[in-house]
Parts: sequence; C-alpha cells; structure tokens
Amino acid sequence: MDTVGDFMNNNKLSKRLQVVLEQIPQGSVVADIGSDHALLPVAAVGSGRVRSAIAGEVNPGPFEAARRGVAEAGLGKAIAVRHGDGLEVLEPGEVDCITIAGMGGALIASILDRGLNLGRLEGVKTLALQPNVGEDILRRWLLNHGWVLTAEHILEEDGKIYEILTAVREAAAAGITNEQLYQELRLSSGVVCDRELLLEMGPWLLQAPNEAFFAKWQGEIDKLEGILTSLSRSELESAEEKRGKIKAQIRRITEVLECLPKAKR
Repeated sequence: MDTVGDFMNNNKLSKRLQVVLEQIPQGSVVADIGSDHALLPVAAVGSGRVRSAIAGEVNPGPFEAARRGVAEAGLGKAIAVRHGDGLEVLEPGEVDCITIAGMGGALIASILDRGLNLGRLEGVKTLALQPNVGEDILRRWLLNHGWVLTAEHILEEDGKIYEILTAVREAAAAGITNEQLYQELRLSSGVVCDRELLLEMGPWLLQAPNEAFFAKWQGEIDKLEGILTSLSRSELESAEEKRGKIKAQIRRITEVLECLPKAKR
C-alpha cells in the first residue's frame, strides 16, 4: 500500500501551499514552522523533493494533528514533529530551508527575529514565506537582515489573495542584489516606483503583475475609500489630515495600476 500517496490523495495541498512547496530547493532539509497538519512536510518528503523535514508547532491541537498526519503517511523516520515556539524547535545548522505559511507578516518577522538571535538561522539558505497580511513588513525584515527576494508569487484561492515570498542570503544570490532589486522602477507615463512603493507592492510583482495583483490593489483602494467616507463625517482637524494622507495613497496606487501592462489583467 502506498501510505504517502493515500494520505496526500485524502489531504491535497492548497494552491498556496503547492506554490510554497515549489520554492523549496531540491534535496533540502526543510523546517516547516506552524505546520498544523504537517501537510507541507509530508508532501515535500513524499514527493522526494527533500531528504528530511521538521514540522514545528507551538499549539497542542495542531501539534497532535501533525503527529497523526506524519504517522498516517508512514513518514515518522523522515519527518520529526516537534512542539515549541517558532524556530526554537531547531538546532543551529540543522536545516537549510525554512517555510512559514499562514501567519501575519509581523508575526513571521518576529519569529525570524527571535530565531536569528538564538542562532537558529545558521546554515539556512532559503526562506519560503507566505504571509496572510503585512507582506511589506516581511520585505523590510529581509532587506534589513541581508536576505534578497529571488521570487514573489501572488494568487487567489477561495476568495482570498495570497503572496509567497522566496528569499536567499544576499551573498548567495546569483546576479541580484537588494540595491538592484529596490532601485527606482520607472513605469510608463513617467510614474516612478521608489523603494517604499517597491517594498509595499513587491519588486518582482510590479514587473509581472497578474489578475490577483490587480484584484489585491483594487481591493486596497476600495478599503481606503471606505475609510475616507467614514472620515468625511468628522470635522476634527486630525480627520482632515488623515483624509489628505489617504487621498495621496489612493492616488499613488491608482497611478501605478494605470501604468502597468493592461494585457496582464
């Protein structure tokens, strides 16, 4: 009986986790932090993509679910399921790839920060991160800590939009530096995307926008316009200042979207 195949047939990866899986270098030893049911490590090991894996979970329920999932797949010898907070489940130099999916960007950044301070990023060559929100926070963390984005993906699944950020240490990045990645991007009509805008919207995504990208940022415009409507009911001086900032945000995003290739919509 193909235990792994049966398990994966009954527990197929979501589109977003499939993209995360594809970011893991062949032959890696991977740690999936916040692994939940350990679907990603099981798929990574079961497909032969990685040699071995660690599934880390801090919450008791998901930890037990991960243990059951690995046992059902018959991969207990190749996947270690560990109970602990963030990268504390790792030993320095134990893995060369880390995946973290399904959390906010600020939380992922704090997990990486704590792991860095504990030496748990030692030996890690690749980060594959899927924040639910706060992608710009993660881009700033990577930039400030010597990691360079090698790829960005954006997709829509079940009515939600997800971004996947893949990064390697800047010293190991082939032919790309952060200085190059975040240099001003000039669009048609003379619109310039500065570093702040590139961090906010994604340097790779701006170069190859797709339908999900346009949908995300149109949604952001809609949210900002809703806030603007609420603020219009206030006569406070602070509300007027906020309105001005929000109008500038809307104008900036709109200008960028209008300059991007329409054929990619």
